[in-house]
Amino acid sequence: MAQQRALPQSKETLLQSYNKRLKDDVKSIMDNFTEIIKTAKIEDETQVSRATQGEQDNYEMHVRAANIVRAGESLMKLVSDLKQFLILNDFPSVNEAIEERSQQLRALQEECDRKLIALRDEVSTDLYELEEEYYSSSSSLCEANGLPLCEAYWRLDLDTDSADGLSVPLPASPEPSAGPLQAAAPAHSHAGGPGPAEHA
Repeated sequence: MAQQRALPQSKETLLQSYNKRLKDDVKSIMDNFTEIIKTAKIEDETQVSRATQGEQDNYEMHVRAANIVRAGESLMKLVSDLKQFLILNDFPSVNEAIEERSQQLRALQEECDRKLIALRDEVSTDLYELEEEYYSSSSSLCEANGLPLCEAYWRLDLDTDSADGLSVPLPASPEPSAGPLQAAAPAHSHAGGPGPAEHA
């Protein structure tokens, strides 16, 4: 009753009309069914012949059966109207469903936040260990060479490039360099040729 009092006047009137339709249809079904049962009762002889009375009772049964069918269809229409009314105007149930869905999404968000925080902690720990390893190796390299960090790495790269250059075989000396050596040999023999003549 408190919920009905809280409804607007239009909704209250609509609910009252639904209630009246329900009572009228149920009363119509009961009354017509009762009259059909009464019609099936065999009465004593009257001024109306039995054939005429039978036709009248048959017609009355058909009419009352049609009334029962009409009342049943009205009740089915009333059920459809009530469902539509609840879907469109049952705000407490809608709000409850929305709140329940919001709680589920909130719990999912909290779980995702916890997983992200755990992942962040793991990444931070691994990054810290990698930084410790990097700086420890860098400091040992500086202490070994007695140089600043950047210069020590520059020397290390230079030594690496030099070692790579020495590993490459040198190209063979070109053959034209043998030309001057062969040209010098005849000059020496020519110079020695007149030697004995001068000595003689």
